[in-house]
Amino acid sequence: MKVIDGGQKDRHAFLHELYKTYGGSVYGRCRYLLKDNTKAEDAAQEVFVRVLLQPASLRMANSPLAWLMKVATHYCLNQLRAEQAPWRRWFERDELARPEGDGGERTLETRDLVRSLLSRVDPETQAAVVHYWVDGMTLEEVAALLGRSVPTVRKRLEGFATLTNEELRVP
Repeated sequence: MKVIDGGQKDRHAFLHELYKTYGGSVYGRCRYLLKDNTKAEDAAQEVFVRVLLQPASLRMANSPLAWLMKVATHYCLNQLRAEQAPWRRWFERDELARPEGDGGERTLETRDLVRSLLSRVDPETQAAVVHYWVDGMTLEEVAALLGRSVPTVRKRLEGFATLTNEELRVP
């Protein structure tokens, strides 16, 4: 399979060919990791969005399938990791405890708490937290975006998780 560097029409044709050729494999990997058909469909679509966002990475790869599987694996593992985040359990518990019809005040409290926690760390850690946990980026993507190493980004995220756990006292 040849990577096309041409115009929009060529990129569309290439993406279509790439999806026809490897879409089933990518979806299968996502379904295997996520154990949920709907989440797997969303994840597979995100993988092909990355093709559009990172065409140079795909062009440099030895094999389009290997690159796609790597991206799919990283994306799915990040999704699973995000689902296990302590703040998510706290938020879900808080949502279940909320009476029906309860509205904006509780939402504002949650938003204020998150802002308060983020304000206690430096701007670079704030960016890492948002890109990793909210945007669903991989450690490698966050590191590249911030111009830092993966271990540095990991340490910043772990520091924020420690702060969050101490503040929220998640069991």
